[in-house]
Amino acid sequence: MTAPLQEHPVLVVDFGAQYAQLIARRVREASLYSEVVPHTTPVQEILDREPAAIVLSGGPSSVYADDAPGLDPALLEAGVPVFGICYGFQAMVKSLGGNVEHTGLREYGATMAQIVDTDSTLFNGQPDEQSVWMSHGDAASEAPPGLRVTATTPGASVAAIEDDERQLYGVQWHPEVMHSTFGQRVLENFLVRGAKLSPDWTPEAMADQLVEQVREQVGSARAICGLSGGVDSSVAAALVQRAIGDQLTCVFVDHGLLREGEAEQVEKDFVDATGVDLVVVDATDQFLNALAGATDPEEKRKIIGREFIRSFEKAARDIVGSQQDDEHPVKFLVQGTLYPDVVESGGGTGAANIKSHHNVGGLPDDLQFSLIEPLRTLFKDEVRQVGLELGVPEGIVWRQPFPGPGLGIRIIGEVTRDNLAILRRADAIAREELTAAGLDRDIWQCPVVLLANVRSVGVQGDGRTYGHPIVLRPVSSEDAMTADWTRLPYDVLARISGRITNEVSEVNRVTLDVTSKPPGTIEWE
Repeated sequence: MTAPLQEHPVLVVDFGAQYAQLIARRVREASLYSEVVPHTTPVQEILDREPAAIVLSGGPSSVYADDAPGLDPALLEAGVPVFGICYGFQAMVKSLGGNVEHTGLREYGATMAQIVDTDSTLFNGQPDEQSVWMSHGDAASEAPPGLRVTATTPGASVAAIEDDERQLYGVQWHPEVMHSTFGQRVLENFLVRGAKLSPDWTPEAMADQLVEQVREQVGSARAICGLSGGVDSSVAAALVQRAIGDQLTCVFVDHGLLREGEAEQVEKDFVDATGVDLVVVDATDQFLNALAGATDPEEKRKIIGREFIRSFEKAARDIVGSQQDDEHPVKFLVQGTLYPDVVESGGGTGAANIKSHHNVGGLPDDLQFSLIEPLRTLFKDEVRQVGLELGVPEGIVWRQPFPGPGLGIRIIGEVTRDNLAILRRADAIAREELTAAGLDRDIWQCPVVLLANVRSVGVQGDGRTYGHPIVLRPVSSEDAMTADWTRLPYDVLARISGRITNEVSEVNRVTLDVTSKPPGTIEWE
């Protein structure tokens, strides 16, 4: 379990909300460190963390349902500033003696809120009417004693409450989502004006504390890091090297699932920039043999995760093992696991196991290393900030996310040398055209997917073809928790499509994925 990064964090109590992690991210955007804790955490355990403030998240339940998550009044009586959101707001109202009713007036989506007091703590300096994002069926009909109503909506006569003396605040809507036009301002007003906190969570602070944490964890032992060349593993490696120096050896496993030119980039650019000790393992045959015949996405992920670990174990025995002694054993494996990885793998309270991540859900039970996951509590934007602080080259820091299982999960069907060659070339064309159009920073990433198990009729030249479709999946996102498809210019799409169908003979059709997340995930597998 990752140790807390900072004393006196802002704790987000998760009542099963899909946005609990987003709340934590918004708090960090306000330069304050935050963590998510489950609603089942005993009050005393929460208070023992000495939180600077507490945010109660939304959730899918009705506060009057038999199985609804409860809110212990002791949490509101401990003298810690509290901010309730949606379900957390209603639980707060009910716990403090107010009324919450099932009015039959449901509000979902954009709603206009009337601000009763624009000089109040939450709404200081804001307009008296603002668009907010609602998602509720119950509504507070009477504020608790001592709390004044500072906003209303058509479906909620009590849509916001404040008590500056007890530092208790709440809103019925979701200020953490971008659809609430002044949502971040409301949240920051709670943190700075209501809770009286001083923003001090900076990239420099993140890097310093993570380095110290790793140094304490590793001690005099040695560690190896699986370096893929992506943002996450590169920043994790740079951070651990800053902490333990030559006690770290990076192992680059060329599993044969990389994109065009990536192996060379890892071996040259990262080593030149950091001076890290890098060992290259060619495991292409090992991975492709293990993947032979596998078409199920989860099976492929687990195979790739397993073979990664086996490769590291072999590297430890064959390469690093020669340097190993009883006083300085190779004891740790460094991974670039991020917060969204943990959440999507079922690591967040109330979160479904959407898919196994190669560095979360795909590890074998007999793992021979202890894990170092220095980025496990960070979002992608924070990882980039830490990377720049550590001197990682901008070309790597701003590289678009690429999954650890590589092209293996962008082939729908069996992973073979021929299918990899097809996808590798199509992917390179798409990346070249996006770069030429200056769109690299405008999109989060653009997975290129090969439908290897699908063929469609086409015509090229004077002949009939029976080729594979390629899917382009350009998405825009802030942290991969949610995403929308990117509206790329038609001329760019036309150039990508034309080049792929002209230059990759096995492909006769290029399609565009226009699905948001949710309901779809960014990767197809």
